[in-house]
Amino acid sequence: MGNKLKGKDLIKLGFPKNNSINIALGQINRYRKREAKERILEEAKEVLLAPEKFQGNAIWGKVAEGLVKPVEVKMHQLKNTRVPFSIYGENEIDEQAKYQLYDALKLPIAVQGALMPDAHYGYGLPIGGVLATDNAVIPFGVGVDIGCRMCLTVYPVPVSFLKGKQHQFENILKDHTKFGMRETHDKKNDHEIFYRDEFTEIPLIKRLKDKAYKQLGTSGSGNHFVEFGTVAITENNNEFGLQTGEYIGVLSHSGSRGLGANIAKHYTYLATKQCHLPKNVQHLAWLDLNTHDGQEYWQAMNLAGDYAKACHDDIHSRIAKLIGSKPVAKIENHHNFAWKETVNGKECIVHRKGATPAKKNELGIIPGSMTAPGFIVRGLGNSASLQSASHGAGRKHSRRKCKEKFTKSDIKHQLKMNDVTLIGGGIDEAPMAYKDIRKVMANQQELVEVLGTFTPKIVKMDK
Repeated sequence: MGNKLKGKDLIKLGFPKNNSINIALGQINRYRKREAKERILEEAKEVLLAPEKFQGNAIWGKVAEGLVKPVEVKMHQLKNTRVPFSIYGENEIDEQAKYQLYDALKLPIAVQGALMPDAHYGYGLPIGGVLATDNAVIPFGVGVDIGCRMCLTVYPVPVSFLKGKQHQFENILKDHTKFGMRETHDKKNDHEIFYRDEFTEIPLIKRLKDKAYKQLGTSGSGNHFVEFGTVAITENNNEFGLQTGEYIGVLSHSGSRGLGANIAKHYTYLATKQCHLPKNVQHLAWLDLNTHDGQEYWQAMNLAGDYAKACHDDIHSRIAKLIGSKPVAKIENHHNFAWKETVNGKECIVHRKGATPAKKNELGIIPGSMTAPGFIVRGLGNSASLQSASHGAGRKHSRRKCKEKFTKSDIKHQLKMNDVTLIGGGIDEAPMAYKDIRKVMANQQELVEVLGTFTPKIVKMDK
């Protein structure tokens, strides 16, 4: 059962499923963290049976009050000033994205922020936004696609095969990668992720297990992809032990599918009910990590992140078998997630919404577009950026604008010019929708160093 007291322990004891559990966990974590779980549960039971006796008690008073009368939800106001922040490539970032960050920087829980050079307007935090908070997590700040990530595998296969055996490589993507809401693999692989305690202990996660099992190894819609391309290793001193030169690579981009989307929806709703904010920033409602809901979201978020990794592992494992080769290198990273990290000597929750972790010597892959190269990078651990970098080139045009501005002929022309084959994809993902990745990389030279590139050649997206 473990020694740490959780919300489910209080529920078993008979506590009502309301904010009294969050208050109890907050008080216990604040005042009784080091005491035996059994002793705390004994006291909690006494409080539950006769809350009137404990009103005014230094430790249990707030809990007792929550049991005796409904808890009033506090209205939080934004601060008048912003916490410290940095913006990279400011001239290339639209004003809407900046103002989204400015609002987040005034939250009472905000500690520090940053905006990456691929930033653009998004939901919750701006895409490319990074926010450190004090012991609180913002579910909508993490985002709907929890643990959305990049994964690159590198193979010791001559790059000439991409042309010489192009038809075979195309068929691998056509027949063995699945996208969107309806497509699943006929033969489903089991995975250790499905034996995690969260699938039995958290009611929401338990209900989502079948969906997660069906969607393992599949990708979402929109800008998600699986692609073959050319990897050029340009740095002799690399972590893979690879010689400089060209290799075949497989790059995938997708997240935690229906599992993550449902987790985000559920806990964002709980946060907005518990944390009232001015209307324009209500979507940035947070969960205190000392509360039951905060702790449960943290568990669920981490499960979703691990599930996203499991999906990528499944995708790359299937492709490796079909190629008939084992990867000699693998680079992967989340970009919609929250981490516990030290900021200015204090543990904080660092939200990265469409931003790549870039701690000192941490590896990452930052894609461009379906016709532009991506970059294999090593983090420089820049504290002003909260040890982060861009997660891609970033959109220059919205999806709606792309449909107004470009045609299928425009895309075909770009693909032909860059010798790229596209399977699926829509006008909203046109190469021209994205910023110039080389400018983006130039604007983050103090955040990452480049070890190599990945150039797409055969790209599969949702229809």
